[in-house]
Amino acid sequence: MSAILSVDDLNDFISPGVACIKPVETLPSAPPPPTDGGLEHEVILDGQQPQSQTTAPAQISLTDCLACSGCVTSAEAVLVSLQSHNEVLNVLDAAPALRVRGPDADGKYMVDGLEDDSAKLFVASVSPQTRASLAAACGNGVTEQQAGRMIEQLFMGKDGLPSGGKWGNGFTWMVDTNTARQACLVLGADEVLGGALEPSKNKPVTPILTSSCPGWVCYAEKTHPYVLPHLSRVKSPQAITGTLLKTVLSRKLGISPDRIWHLAIMPCFDKKLEASREELTDAVWNGDGKPGRGVRDVDCVITSKEILMLAASRGIDFFGLSATAPPLPQPSFPDPTTHNFLFPPKSRRQSRAAGTSGGNLHFILREVQSRHPGSQIQTIRGRNADVDEYTVNAASGETIFRAARYYGFRNIQNLVRKLKPSKPSRMPGGKPFGSARRANGKPAGLEHAYVEVMACPGGCTNGGGQIKIDDEIIIDRKGFTAKPGPQEQKEWLAEVDEAYFSADEPDVGAGQGVGTGDGGPGEVVDGISPSYIRDTLAHWSSITGIGLDRLVYTSYREVISDVGKSQTETERVVQLAGKIGGGW
Repeated sequence: MSAILSVDDLNDFISPGVACIKPVETLPSAPPPPTDGGLEHEVILDGQQPQSQTTAPAQISLTDCLACSGCVTSAEAVLVSLQSHNEVLNVLDAAPALRVRGPDADGKYMVDGLEDDSAKLFVASVSPQTRASLAAACGNGVTEQQAGRMIEQLFMGKDGLPSGGKWGNGFTWMVDTNTARQACLVLGADEVLGGALEPSKNKPVTPILTSSCPGWVCYAEKTHPYVLPHLSRVKSPQAITGTLLKTVLSRKLGISPDRIWHLAIMPCFDKKLEASREELTDAVWNGDGKPGRGVRDVDCVITSKEILMLAASRGIDFFGLSATAPPLPQPSFPDPTTHNFLFPPKSRRQSRAAGTSGGNLHFILREVQSRHPGSQIQTIRGRNADVDEYTVNAASGETIFRAARYYGFRNIQNLVRKLKPSKPSRMPGGKPFGSARRANGKPAGLEHAYVEVMACPGGCTNGGGQIKIDDEIIIDRKGFTAKPGPQEQKEWLAEVDEAYFSADEPDVGAGQGVGTGDGGPGEVVDGISPSYIRDTLAHWSSITGIGLDRLVYTSYREVISDVGKSQTETERVVQLAGKIGGGW
């Protein structure tokens, strides 16, 4: 969960065992104590003694947290609880999987098993942060790329999920979200700087804020709706991957999108919330363009931790899967251009300067630099390790672009305060309320054109769904005799980050803005050819008959909290979520 309300150092998410400061009046009533009544309940940290020996500690599960709309609305409690490793196994065992054959001599594909209405075509996508987390858990020098092969073995190989279950089902395709991320980077740069892929309508206002972190988006929608006009309209890599898979496969194979089951493997529990958004369904791209309760582009999200739980549920030792075996061959995707995009011969790897959260800000800075030959990027360190400011200065010394990075909810609080609009004064001639001014007389606020915002301190490799140093399996593998502390966790995160960058680095010279920056065929920015990405996206739109505005952009809305409202309704949702297996 998002760490909107956490009060300890791990301010990226709330999980069982982390102090909750929300009032408990919206939770189901506890039975009265056997002795004199009137005792209040107290939420305590794991291993911490209660403040009063006469106060009974409240047992707060994650299902309870989901029902408290301080984090998510009660309706989302049910949606999120449906996504788990158990759900993956249940769907795999429901019916024989659909099988794709082809292409034939005419280039057509056939789908076997459509007579069974329960049969699905299984596809999966995996994030680089998940691969890094599992690589660190493996140890012994296993790289992020090798961990990815182990994940492929689990979902597609003969020793993985296809070796068991009622039908022996596995996944037909498994794609790397890094490919969709390249599209996100080019789309984001055009949105900020202007270009061929700039949104035709509803363009965000400056400063434009990253929207690929669902914890941050959830927080903005529920607590600071005045921030929503600033959010980037570009979908996240998870969302673009889901839309790409569902649209191309349904169109090319002639099957309904609900026959395609897409699993995303992510570093963050909040990605489960993103997958549940009505803005990311076929109601948008296959309907009237408006959000609705259609077929989700991402049917289920599991995290890095849940990969190990999934393997264990089938009696598979994940760490026993081969990390050195050659990558499993991916079947031919039913469109050659899309196949080449999803399964490139050599994957692009980010430089360390791009960070571990996808490199949105880094790519935009490089794009600005490519459009202004001779310019230089300057970094200004902030008040802590999770805040930085950046400027791109022309050869003459003039500042031509300003940007910033804000990670972690404590820093995000400062960001949203700077964006809060002033209120008109009730006094005649009075200054607007909240319109603080700097010494130079200019209004306080942000002068940046772009801000990269992530909920997790340290970035996405520190996501709430990542494997932690104090997880039992890591304690056993590392041979700790005592529970690891904060220093060990810090060292562990360094191992995960190192694994994230363990694959091949970008080619020498990548990111130097080769070419004129006008989208020509010779242009390469940070290892990406924007012209190739634009051509690929145009091809996607043409073969599906869907406009890019529906394929790659999304929208946001203010969410009204139900805290303090009908307790009966909240109790009903909690009970329903519990019955369907809510919580982890």
